[in-house]
Amino acid sequence: MNRTETMPALDGLISPPPETCAEEQARADFYALIARLMLIPPDVALLDGLATADSLSAENDGNPLDRAWEKLVFAAAVTPADAVRDEFDAMFISVATPIVNPYASLYLAGFLMEKPLASLRSDLAALGLARREGSGELEDHLGALCETMRLLIAGGPGIAPRPVSEQKAFFQKHIAPWYAPCLDHIRSAEGANFYRTVADFVQAFFELEAEAFEMDDA
Repeated sequence: MNRTETMPALDGLISPPPETCAEEQARADFYALIARLMLIPPDVALLDGLATADSLSAENDGNPLDRAWEKLVFAAAVTPADAVRDEFDAMFISVATPIVNPYASLYLAGFLMEKPLASLRSDLAALGLARREGSGELEDHLGALCETMRLLIAGGPGIAPRPVSEQKAFFQKHIAPWYAPCLDHIRSAEGANFYRTVADFVQAFFELEAEAFEMDDA
């Protein structure tokens, strides 16, 4: 099984560096999309791009990632941008405690800004990465972690792509231990609609990533 299917074009919303091979760029594109959906509510342009995206090219029709993608595409087509923004704000933004806090420290240590965040910052420094100045999110936000995975796969300005072994180590240490309960909370959150399909898509993709990393060992 390939690590991931071919990422449908999103009308220029994601611009791949030309030197990245197609399969690796597809993975990077998925991580970029997840980061975008988790960090900022999708605007009309992104929803339109998703709504008109092609089906995935899969070896086996109807696999979990293909089904989750089709549901996400349909949800993007029928859900107004205003409704998605309101849903995002209700779930992830609050003057008190949001319904869902997608931070690794909270799920791994029970509180924000705990040892998992310190460990992550140390690993990011070793990779030559750091929190962008002015960023409103901590590094262990699920969206920020997906952006890091995108950089490890495809690189960026002044950043070379990293070997699969380093991608795997980062995924297994900083994403794999806690993504499932976080996505469960998103699915079960009061008012979850569009983001329920996002959670299903993210879960299907992460499960495929985990399976592919294990196959690399074999």
